[in-house]
Amino acid sequence: MIEVRALTKRYGGTLAVDQLSFAVRPGQVTGFLGPNGAGKSTTMRVIVGLDRPTAGSVTVAGRPYRDHPAPLCQVGALLDAKAVHRGRSARNHLLALAQTHGIGRRRVDEVLDDVGLTAAADRRAGGFSLGMGQRLGIAAALLGDPAVVILDEPVNGLDPDGVLWMRNLLRGLAAEGRTVLVSSHLMSEMAVTAEHLVIIGRGRLLADTTGAELIARVAVGSVLVRSPHATELAELLVADGAALTDVEPGLFRAAGLAAERIGELARAGGLALHELTPRRASLEEAYMELTREAVEYR
Repeated sequence: MIEVRALTKRYGGTLAVDQLSFAVRPGQVTGFLGPNGAGKSTTMRVIVGLDRPTAGSVTVAGRPYRDHPAPLCQVGALLDAKAVHRGRSARNHLLALAQTHGIGRRRVDEVLDDVGLTAAADRRAGGFSLGMGQRLGIAAALLGDPAVVILDEPVNGLDPDGVLWMRNLLRGLAAEGRTVLVSSHLMSEMAVTAEHLVIIGRGRLLADTTGAELIARVAVGSVLVRSPHATELAELLVADGAALTDVEPGLFRAAGLAAERIGELARAGGLALHELTPRRASLEEAYMELTREAVEYR
């Protein structure tokens, strides 16, 4: 398990992370979300020992990353897919990492095959496309067969087949009981992949919850209403606190009232209803509402 306790990180006069606390548990994919500049990358760098916290602590499996005798076998991380020696082949890049932990050549070939790079294993990494570089970074993260996997924007540069592969990979790692932390700006992917969400803004925790709970707590859904008495019904709904948006004559969306309440008001007013369709808010809408005041770059 990853445990972040009252983490604070300053860079000179800039407060990047402010008293941040959360836990990432094994057996599920945890999405790590937040606007640009929220402190996600800084937090991940502190987790794997690339930055030291100004205050607070971060542990993986009960100890700081630096204290693990074989860190690649405990934590696999992809923070920057470009962090490779451009003149080395994909295989030699992984072999160099493997030799620091006594990992054999067979394991290198295994992870190259797992990420689909066997045919390109002897090509220089400097000539890789963005998607191929991502795959090589993921291979490096999986090299030590780690119990904890941390990936920063892993689908960046992947084609639709690659995105589906990544989705299945993350689910598979979690199903094996591993701890999986994934940072992403793609809400559609997080909605179908992440079972838990940690959302931060301006370095502070905004939510530590599931997607369904976040939507229920933050986002306001709407109801599509069709009626031959749309004008009269709209007046009743507005008087009861609804916000309306016209779609077409006789059809509008109502936010702020449940479908049941709209039906009751229509019945009480003797107004016919031809359609009453609740629309559940999306994870993206809930996320945008939650982080509205935490966006640094508008």
